[in-house]
Amino acid sequence: MGKKSYTRWLFVLPAIVIVIALFIYPICSSIVYSFTNKNLIKPAYKFIGFKNYAEVLKDSGFWLSFFNSLKWTVLSLMGQIGVGFTAALALKRIKVCKGVYKTLLIIPWAFPSIVIAFSWKWILNGVYGFLPNILVKLGICEAAPQFLTSGTLAFVSLVLINIWFGAPMIMVNVLSALETVPRDQYEAAQIDGARPWQSFYYVTVPHIKMVVGLLVVLRTVWIFNNFDLIYLITGGGPAGTTQTIPLYAYNMGWSTKLIGRSSAVTVLLFIFLMIICGIYFAVINKWEKEDSK
Repeated sequence: MGKKSYTRWLFVLPAIVIVIALFIYPICSSIVYSFTNKNLIKPAYKFIGFKNYAEVLKDSGFWLSFFNSLKWTVLSLMGQIGVGFTAALALKRIKVCKGVYKTLLIIPWAFPSIVIAFSWKWILNGVYGFLPNILVKLGICEAAPQFLTSGTLAFVSLVLINIWFGAPMIMVNVLSALETVPRDQYEAAQIDGARPWQSFYYVTVPHIKMVVGLLVVLRTVWIFNNFDLIYLITGGGPAGTTQTIPLYAYNMGWSTKLIGRSSAVTVLLFIFLMIICGIYFAVINKWEKEDSK
């Protein structure tokens, strides 16, 4: 019995080491540093209590970044769910060459973020970009639109790029969930005289809502923490209009070298996301209890 127990731990040991190295240690070190005046330039540091948190919460740049993150997450998530869900429903009805359409629609999700970022940066560039120059040549705009240097346009452009990038993942997962809905339930609904929207609401939604709920949780965390796409395209500019919390924490840590204060930002971000996830999972658990009755 003892040998079997040791064998089990031996098999899971590599996974435990990886989790500790890549997840637990960074979180614990960030929490510890957030209570210190840790600086990249000075090797020595000391405990300063909640001073970093107080300084961060008093900083207008933090709140600007926080509200930018909220807008970025809500708009991107709504767009990805809407586009992905619509594409999944459309693919469900396609009978010919479904695999071809599915492959074409999933292409944006298959590319690395750096390829997507620099491709869109070239397309939207206000001087030599493809899209601004086409709009001018077609007479739609008198001057080339500055998609990446105008505050509102830059933010909207980033949201649309993120929707284009993330919608395929939603599409694939929702389509997989739609394939599991029993066909006989649709036939029974038609016999009972249900309209298409009623079949969708009373048959489709109950079968896929758990999948959609988990997708919302995962995409919320992913989008809120997104760093590479914004950093590579706008760097948080112009004038901080596209700066989100991850970029704010990065600039705090690497530009000002204030690792302690940057750690405080990451801890606040972690707490906020845990609260949001807690709310999401409470709703999902409620759905599970309703379905089990």
